[in-house]
Amino acid sequence: MSRDDQRIRTFARDGLRFEVDDAGPLGGDVVVLLHGFPTDRSSWRAVTPLLHEAGLRTLAPDQRGYSPGARPTGVDAYRLEELVADVLGLVDASGRERVHLVGHDWGGGIAWLLAGNHAGRVASLTALSTPHPAALGRAWRRGWDQRRRSWYVAAFQVPALPEQVMARRFEALMRRGGLPEEDRRRYADRLATPAAISGPINWYRASRRSSVPAHRVHVPTTYVWGCEDPFLGPDAARLTAEHVEAPYELVELDAGHWLPEMRAAECAAAVLRSVARGSAA
Repeated sequence: MSRDDQRIRTFARDGLRFEVDDAGPLGGDVVVLLHGFPTDRSSWRAVTPLLHEAGLRTLAPDQRGYSPGARPTGVDAYRLEELVADVLGLVDASGRERVHLVGHDWGGGIAWLLAGNHAGRVASLTALSTPHPAALGRAWRRGWDQRRRSWYVAAFQVPALPEQVMARRFEALMRRGGLPEEDRRRYADRLATPAAISGPINWYRASRRSSVPAHRVHVPTTYVWGCEDPFLGPDAARLTAEHVEAPYELVELDAGHWLPEMRAAECAAAVLRSVARGSAA
């Protein structure tokens, strides 16, 4: 682990090294922020100052496949078991027994699984865009709406070709999804090559080979969902409440998918409410 004045700059797990943005009051409650696909830890830069003002310390890692020192080859290296264990490694590096967990998109999926399987390490959960994995599965089985929205998951199972397409059309695809120009260019600078995007795409491939159970969550939880999200629909959003057995809040925004970048104030407010409930529990 690399430290600078007690700040965590990197942490290591299983021979991989993950870069981390560590900011805010050192003595504050720790909030771990998990980015989604295909972004990076900078996706939180409009959210974190609002959390720091409230006295919270934030740890935002580049996750497996995104951090230059943590890009293993092979699909199995990206199984959910490994992704959850990476986050637990960061929690251990923080020196805290419990942290407040926040995740967007794939980061939200990992946050749900970590909270459901390691509740003793999580004080509160805030999921942005991503419903509980079991609710998402139920919505997919119920009808065509979520299947239509999730078409790309099947497309990503094809070997090699998705990397070529994503690298060549990265900015155009992100623009179609509504991501602001400044953000999509920043992410493209890091990910818009076949080699760089391969690990992030392998998250989708490896999920089918994984066996992490999607347990009900027993920690205070806030779920923030944009009703204009093109990828994650209303059925899973509504069903998520049935998979939380703790104080729970659904925040529905008139917004799309890229909530940390485009609705930072609402995201931060939701995190603060979740943190307050988790601290009181």
